[in-house]
Amino acid sequence: QVQLVDSGGGLVQAGGSLRLSCAASGRTSSIYRMGWFRQAPGKEREFVAQISWSGGRTNYADSVKGRYTISRENAKNTVNLQMNRLNAADTAVYYCAAGQAVGYGYWGQGTQVTVSS
Repeated sequence: QVQLVDSGGGLVQAGGSLRLSCAASGRTSSIYRMGWFRQAPGKEREFVAQISWSGGRTNYADSVKGRYTISRENAKNTVNLQMNRLNAADTAVYYCAAGQAVGYGYWGQGTQVTVSS
């Protein structure tokens, strides 16, 4: 089992920045990738970014490319999401996720990000 605790959300003005963090514990040796997803009110949960645990390869949704940066700190079993130039469309609950060979099987509790215009 892997446990995830995500944090760092809050209220920010449009154009501002926030940094989310996700701390993993438990069987972290089984993690192949970690990612961030978000869910806005009335919408489906959507992919935001992911990073491979060993090689550090990254992928981003088109909507955040160039504004968000995902990074990992393997020694701390932590993944961060730096979010810049935030806008109202970025308002959502953000979830950290950890995956093994296929898909994502572990999820954090979510952290609210609210961008005021």
